[in-house]
Amino acid sequence: MKSFENIDVKSVKQAVGLLQKFSQEGKPAQVVAGGSELLQLMKDRVAAPQYLINLKTIPGLNYVREERGGFRIGALTTLAEIEEHQGVRGKLLFLSQAAGEAASPQIRNAGTIGGNICQRPFCWYFRSSQFLCLRKGGEVCFAVSGDNRYHAILGGGPSYIVHPSDLAPPLIALGARVKIAGPAGEKTVPLEKFFVLPQLDYRRENILVPGEIVTEVQAPYPKSGSRGFYHKERERQAWDHAIVSISTVVQSQGGVCQDARVVLGGVAPIPWRAAKAEDFLRGKRISEDIAQAAGKIALEGARPLKDNIYKVELAQSLIQRSLIASA
Repeated sequence: MKSFENIDVKSVKQAVGLLQKFSQEGKPAQVVAGGSELLQLMKDRVAAPQYLINLKTIPGLNYVREERGGFRIGALTTLAEIEEHQGVRGKLLFLSQAAGEAASPQIRNAGTIGGNICQRPFCWYFRSSQFLCLRKGGEVCFAVSGDNRYHAILGGGPSYIVHPSDLAPPLIALGARVKIAGPAGEKTVPLEKFFVLPQLDYRRENILVPGEIVTEVQAPYPKSGSRGFYHKERERQAWDHAIVSISTVVQSQGGVCQDARVVLGGVAPIPWRAAKAEDFLRGKRISEDIAQAAGKIALEGARPLKDNIYKVELAQSLIQRSLIASA
């Protein structure tokens, strides 16, 4: 690990100002909250910031507030706090379950919701200092011809990373929004629009620009008559990233689907919303056959690599399972 200077900031304004200042001076700086991912990347010399802006010293960014339309969750709220919050468990159980599936108990006690949605890509070439891959400024995505069993089958190219966030799929299924603070002030955007495909810019994973930080996640209640579902498949039951995860929210009336949101994790460089499958489901009574057909529609554009074709069938079966459970 290269040497760095830690700065304990006392306000969002101070953090934004320092990030903007260091960016203008060409000095690498990054924010740190729980630090469970960043510190490992620094140890592996994948990340080498000269300055760490410690957000944990900012008061008032760790909260879960239930309001009329849903929950407002501060960016420094830990995954363990979300998992155990009685209001979240009572009204958004599948979000609580997703928080409980992330990483290990030790990491959930330190890792934050802001850090979880801002995670760096899962790819062993990206996370190894031995490979100067496309995402790190090189010219090659080594996953194309290398070991790509866990890489993207949807939305890939020219980079085939996958986004590892456990909380992003259920949050997007809920229609969550994220509040961002920056030099120009605050803005709130749909979480679905927060992530960036490598086809648009393979150097970025989200829309944050220098000086911007996530300060809050807003998770609305599902519409009346809705049921939510979350499931994560991984290689080991111990701590591990999702091979494929699924989150659905289905609104039904009289057994007929009025609306549906289907979001996959672990299959694309961003949390992947299956919009065509959602359109197919509206107005239909969800049966085994309809759920199976929706799964096939969701994976129509899949382009698996040589080692990960299994993900297509796995994702289809998880979509089918989730829709039957949510109907």
